[in-house]
Amino acid sequence: MLLRTFGWSFAVTALGLVAAVFYGGWTAFGIVAILSVLEISLSFDNAVVNAGILKKMNAFWQKIFLTIGILIAVFGMRLVFPVVIVAVSAQLGPIEAVDLALTDKDRYQELVTDAHPSIAAFGGMFLLMIFLDFIFEDREIKWLAPLERALAKLGKVDMLSVCIALIVLLVSAITFGAHAHQHGGTHVDKAETVLLSGIAGLITYLVVGGLSGFFEDKLEAEEAAERAGKPKSAVKLAGKAAFFMFLYLEVLDASFSFDGVIGAFAITNDIVLMALGLGIGAMYVRSLTVYLVRQGTLDDYVYLEHGAHYAIGALAAVLLMTIRYEINEFITGMIGVVLIGASFWSSVRRNKRLAAAGEPGGNP
Repeated sequence: MLLRTFGWSFAVTALGLVAAVFYGGWTAFGIVAILSVLEISLSFDNAVVNAGILKKMNAFWQKIFLTIGILIAVFGMRLVFPVVIVAVSAQLGPIEAVDLALTDKDRYQELVTDAHPSIAAFGGMFLLMIFLDFIFEDREIKWLAPLERALAKLGKVDMLSVCIALIVLLVSAITFGAHAHQHGGTHVDKAETVLLSGIAGLITYLVVGGLSGFFEDKLEAEEAAERAGKPKSAVKLAGKAAFFMFLYLEVLDASFSFDGVIGAFAITNDIVLMALGLGIGAMYVRSLTVYLVRQGTLDDYVYLEHGAHYAIGALAAVLLMTIRYEINEFITGMIGVVLIGASFWSSVRRNKRLAAAGEPGGNP
């Protein structure tokens, strides 16, 4: 089971590390290995949230996520995305941007760093919306029960998550954007850029997440009609629902990868080594997602999803703060690890308690 799920990740790791040695010797090997670990540690919460969405998809769309989704994640976000940022921010053609990435690495790093406020605002707002929509929903299973009960009551206020997200964006644009950190330690006014990018992130979440939810609800209605003996047309609908869920997953993965891509520049400004290291890490995140789905881990350890969403909230806050301040990637990664670790431990204790009481849901 383990080999079948992680087999491709092991193969890509071996190929990536060998390619690194051929490209830049043992120094390159070390850099790629460090970047792989960085990406995995930053993205564990991503895998848990992905698993929660992926388990709703059928086998076909799970396969699409593992094939086309991998190409988008590894090549699109970890290789093409930084080059596109440079092309747009420096108003260069795609060929010139690639040439700059390969021949003038310092200038390339400078341009990507200067584009960071807009990237952080977009990703931060997208992730913040995921967090807010999760905590304001009334759930049967609660991890931090008193807090989550109070938040669920607040969540009955219409459009509250959007209002809070817009307030956070406005405050971030004024406090962080007005003194955005730039390459070389200087500060410039990027309030307008932060505001526009944040709104773009919010709109992306509302459109993709809204369509995904809409088709998912229709699919559930069709399935209920089928159980009642009525004719159905759920096959096409399942395709639409899964397609928009797939799009949502890809945008989610992109938002998670922003901090990894930017953080990678603290280790190297070589686009090839960055793509190799982050690509290997992305493969493990995908494999871990599938492993969690196939093992039914989220059903067995019911608080894991809560921990992952709290980690998303923390990551959103960190991304918005990095508009002005430099925050070490180790801190970002550790916040996620600690929150997910705590939720896992709480789940284990719950299972033991239920098992001792002879109730369903306990793992003896």
